[in-house]
Amino acid sequence: MSSQIRLRLLPRARCMFDEPVQLKVDGLRSRQVVTLRARTTDDKGVVFRSSATYRADGSGGVDLQRDPSLSGSYTGVEPMGLLWSMRATALHKKFHKIKSLDPHVVKFSVHEEEEGGRMLAEATNERLLIGDGVSRRTIKDGNIRGVLFTPPGGGPFPGVLDLYTFGGGLSEKRASLLASRGFVVLTVALYGHDDMAKNIKEVHLDYFEEAIRFLKKQNEVGSKGVGVISISKSGDLALSMASYLPGVAATVWINGCSANTLLPLYYKKSQIHPALKFDPSKIIPTWSGASNIKNILHDPLAEENKATLIPVERAEGRFLFVASEDDLNWESKAYLDMMVERLQRHGKDNFESVCYPGAGHYLEPPYGPYCPSSFHGVVGMPVLWGGQPRSHAAAEVHLWKKIQEFFRAHLSCDATQIKAKM
Repeated sequence: MSSQIRLRLLPRARCMFDEPVQLKVDGLRSRQVVTLRARTTDDKGVVFRSSATYRADGSGGVDLQRDPSLSGSYTGVEPMGLLWSMRATALHKKFHKIKSLDPHVVKFSVHEEEEGGRMLAEATNERLLIGDGVSRRTIKDGNIRGVLFTPPGGGPFPGVLDLYTFGGGLSEKRASLLASRGFVVLTVALYGHDDMAKNIKEVHLDYFEEAIRFLKKQNEVGSKGVGVISISKSGDLALSMASYLPGVAATVWINGCSANTLLPLYYKKSQIHPALKFDPSKIIPTWSGASNIKNILHDPLAEENKATLIPVERAEGRFLFVASEDDLNWESKAYLDMMVERLQRHGKDNFESVCYPGAGHYLEPPYGPYCPSSFHGVVGMPVLWGGQPRSHAAAEVHLWKKIQEFFRAHLSCDATQIKAKM
């Protein structure tokens, strides 16, 4: 490495996962062409990499906020391109960063232009999933299994229930980042976690009702109702919670379905919705080794499936519906349109919606690697998730801000709520 060449991360090398960072290189020759690389390893040991080629200015500097990438994992001016364009070195792997206490560590380096070029400078970016002073507590309370994140200070804070995954353990990333932005967040598992059953044949809303009660009892929670945030299968669970359970004031539905999918839904020991099933014969293999499953789910509007539709018009709280228009998991945009039409037909205006052209299924907190394909536990094979990396990354940045604004607007906090609990 050259001692005269520096790679700087601004404003600092240690930041939150959802914050941008500025990369600057100094000390190069005038107009020198170099390759910048990024490398990280996720919680499952999968390596992700990206690279981009830049030409220094007349003073020997490169600034990713100003200068375009000439070639590599992306082209053009993309200040965070090295992060969102990272791809797994193994096929069909999704980026797994699920433990909040371990930072997402990214190694950036500058190299001479040619393949395998000599490294000229390097820097390490620690991207934190949990902010200073945020507490993390493992929850085993009654039937509830999850993790509770609480911001520093006594509150009052809005309370949010995070349904990131449908079974199979917990992902803490979104919950811990939301808590770092001023929300008390409980993320819960449905099955397959700790002492829970490994497989289930039905879902009970009573479990989520218990989680809502637990969250509302927390001393720091000042909102009279709670928020619910979901994605994919958990989207229909969130709709059902908002439609049937008291205390749900604001629901974020991301690329879900308008009907109850995969497993029958019960409440107080009675089935309230059968499951909308899928047709495996409609799975389309592709040359990549990942299949297209967009059209395998049965039509919820077909007469024989109407009992699976969730009566969202019953909900008293607010909805934020989010759909990626290039979602290849299923017809998220069509399901969003169904719910909007249903609510309008019932004279309801308690919703807003946002659609993202060019985005794929997994809309996450921003600046993580884009995932084009990975293993799908329900269909038992790798599938395509859709989207274009650049458009998907821009959607994640916009949506993350939108989610926080939505919850702050509709989860009003009352300091007297806290006093009443003490």
